[in-house]
Amino acid sequence: MPESSGRVAVVGSANMDVVARVHTLPERGATVMGSSLAHSPGGKGANQAVAAARAGSEVVFVGRVGADPYGAGLMESLQESGVSAQFVTVDPRVPSGVALILVDDDGQNIIAVIPGANGEVSPEDVDRARDAISSCSVLLLQLEIPLETVVHAARAGREAGVKVILNPAPAGELNLDVLHLIDILVPNQDEVGRLSGMGSPVDPASAARMLVDAGAPAVVVTLGDEGAVVVDRHGETVVPPFPAHAVDTTGAGDAFVGNLAHGLARGASLYEAARFASAAAALSVEREGAQASMPAGAETRALLARAAPS
Repeated sequence: MPESSGRVAVVGSANMDVVARVHTLPERGATVMGSSLAHSPGGKGANQAVAAARAGSEVVFVGRVGADPYGAGLMESLQESGVSAQFVTVDPRVPSGVALILVDDDGQNIIAVIPGANGEVSPEDVDRARDAISSCSVLLLQLEIPLETVVHAARAGREAGVKVILNPAPAGELNLDVLHLIDILVPNQDEVGRLSGMGSPVDPASAARMLVDAGAPAVVVTLGDEGAVVVDRHGETVVPPFPAHAVDTTGAGDAFVGNLAHGLARGASLYEAARFASAAAALSVEREGAQASMPAGAETRALLARAAPS
């Protein structure tokens, strides 16, 4: 990829992750015993901002935290990772967002999110950061903040000529008209099934093709340890996975999306950026935590240099 760092703007969520390690994930109505409990900075928006910054991009984050110890910890994590928190509002009215996460011995997880201050991220927050967003190459969005704000930010990015990436997570209802405001949609296999209306199980390439036909210029479907598939108006390309020993998959999707944004901000093609992102995601699952698991750009480049995708 080109060597310029690029600039990335992220409008999204910041949560404190409360992570319990368990032997197996519980079934409905069951109780399991845990082995440890940890607090770790997270939230899809903040995770992806940290991922892009550690990869080497200049990153500005737009969001909200509460005026509480969790909020202070979230701000500290952003700043220590090199993310500009100039446009993070400390909201005295509501607590910081929290994610309750159970992780089993295979690194798989289940998550419940309490939005807190993330539910207050507003179009006005975006407007205060318009100049900073306009100076970036890429704008990265997710769905852990109000949809009205996501749409407003996408429109602001489009008007500024910034490449807009939407990670439609967590999965939910999304008006497909939004596809005309973005450049790249990055769902996982479950999300692409829901958005396309094809349900689950789904052929990810077929579902992505339907979304391209509906107006998305390009769709990158993440497939966990099976890699990813890139679909646009010219066809589809498989991005093979990199082998990894999974310890904690909590931040893997965010590692992929943040590193994809980094690659595109540096001028890489969509396939090149997706391959870089696949390598970064593989590295991330070998470490515990969300933001703590995000690899440095040098680590990802080293993996690309020494290991062919499986």
